[in-house]
Amino acid sequence: MIEQNITVTTDTHAIWLIISGDKILQSTENEGFMEDTWGSLGFAHAYQEQIVRIGNHGDLPCFLIDMGKEHVEHEQLTRVSLLALLMQNHTSFFGIASRAWQIALFMRTHRFCGQCGSAMQQIDWEMAMQCSRCGHRCYPRISPSIIVSIRHNDKILLAQGKPQRSRQMFSTLAGFVESGETLEQAVHREVFEEVGIKVKNLRYAASQPWPFPHSLMLGFLADFDSGDIQVDGKEILEAHWYSPDKLPNIPPKLSIAGQLIQHTLEEIKQQKNLTFPS
Repeated sequence: MIEQNITVTTDTHAIWLIISGDKILQSTENEGFMEDTWGSLGFAHAYQEQIVRIGNHGDLPCFLIDMGKEHVEHEQLTRVSLLALLMQNHTSFFGIASRAWQIALFMRTHRFCGQCGSAMQQIDWEMAMQCSRCGHRCYPRISPSIIVSIRHNDKILLAQGKPQRSRQMFSTLAGFVESGETLEQAVHREVFEEVGIKVKNLRYAASQPWPFPHSLMLGFLADFDSGDIQVDGKEILEAHWYSPDKLPNIPPKLSIAGQLIQHTLEEIKQQKNLTFPS
């Protein structure tokens, strides 16, 4: 549920997702969401006309306030990134925070019509921006991306891309779905383009909103089919088959990549128990 033209009072008790620049404001005393009354948030009152309700977390309503590039200086507040918020182990709240950031980014980047250049206005019955001149309407962008964990007997394929080199991290393969593709076709294409192998037995596993800036990660498990690893050298720098007892640095379980890796490791464990009972 996303609502605009919200009326709040001094006593309105809610969770407030206040965005400053590309960060979310957080209490210096408590990690996670900012729960308070509207009357206590005097620094944000100038933005009251821009409040958007973006759903609920538990029994409390959640409101978005985008302060744009303004950097708030407050002794009881700190600015945290969405990734830092995820690492705080607030996975259920991360979904609401993801939505808040994507809505804020949408409104920031659709002030003018991409068709005729005129000013866009928010409409009040759904989350959309509409051109005041030609009537062109835009909705928040969601970019579907596949992410896949690949197993070959008792080993898992892990790769390192350019962004992961500085952290010395290895992860699963991922990529954006192209126009006209099914999700399955995207998996096969991305795997072959990035590491030169073919996969089979695709199984959908899970999904996760990934607001960096507006992706939806659709997670799959797959088995190796054929080919030899040949990295593309552009997106992927290294890729190897790893045994569960000799894993490199991998993403945390809070991320979809970490969850898929754990799924694959569990499959390997179950297969070993079935093949070699203790």
